[in-house]
Amino acid sequence: MNAPSSSYRSGFACFVGRPNAGKSTLTNALVGTKVAITSDRPQTTRHTVRGIVHRPDAQLVLVDTPGLHKPRTLLGERLNDLVRSTWAEVDVIGFCLPADQKLGPGDKFIAKELAEIKKTPKVAIVTKTDLVDSKRLAEQLIAVHQLGAELGIEWAEIIPVSAVGDQEVGRSPSNKGGGGSRAGQVELVGELISKLLPEGMPLYPDGDLTDEPEQIMVAELIREAALEGVRDELPHSLAVVVEEMLPREGRPADRPLLDIHANVYIERQSQKAIVIGAKGARLKHVGTTARKHIEALLGTPVFLDLHVKVAKDWQRDPKQLRKLGF
Repeated sequence: MNAPSSSYRSGFACFVGRPNAGKSTLTNALVGTKVAITSDRPQTTRHTVRGIVHRPDAQLVLVDTPGLHKPRTLLGERLNDLVRSTWAEVDVIGFCLPADQKLGPGDKFIAKELAEIKKTPKVAIVTKTDLVDSKRLAEQLIAVHQLGAELGIEWAEIIPVSAVGDQEVGRSPSNKGGGGSRAGQVELVGELISKLLPEGMPLYPDGDLTDEPEQIMVAELIREAALEGVRDELPHSLAVVVEEMLPREGRPADRPLLDIHANVYIERQSQKAIVIGAKGARLKHVGTTARKHIEALLGTPVFLDLHVKVAKDWQRDPKQLRKLGF
């Protein structure tokens, strides 16, 4: 690890890992608010979201990427290209590996790609430590160390972290200051990554949490709500486009209302009933859930108008991908 410096540091870091390794949850925990969507379904992050962490000694700009995976569609190929181009531009790479799953082919595939990037410091972050006991965590930390040794990756740090819950968990043998509560662990990740950034002035104004356009953020919050609770019924063929965000005319200054009109796109007519639910109950729940998060994000009351539309096989159609923002 770099020696502590009195100089201010700033730069970009990204979290990589196979789908559902905890990258978005960790991004949100570090920033302190929801800037990346989280879901129990893998492959939910599609846009590169920058979350900005303000520290007294550093400004850390987090670039959240989709999980690198074996692509089966044109969308999948484009997502992988997005990941690799991001890796080439950041100052630090954090490799997220969940504590509750043994290292598999997906992790090794990503590690081999990381081994090709020689100069960028790499931090191994063992996530979801709240799901395992101390013995399992120790085994995973050793396995991660060995994975790096096999491929010639020298980890700048190996950090265990839980970004959800507040359970006390173990710590990496290589990191005597680690462990502790969730807040302490997340803080430690931010501190250790910040020390690896180049010296420099802040890149964004104090108080900014993301540079993602508000419409993209709103669309992602709607998509997160639509994915919630839907497991095998609905594949990843769900996209959201915010068509319009306009202040309601004629409202008094102390009672503003923002009208948001958005379309939820699925690939097949048969999926429409799943999204809408019996007598529209599911879509209503999606709207209510998304609206609460959007109001918290934007700080204003919102009227959310949702419509479900079919865009046939959009994941494989270049024209449809462009239309839906990919």
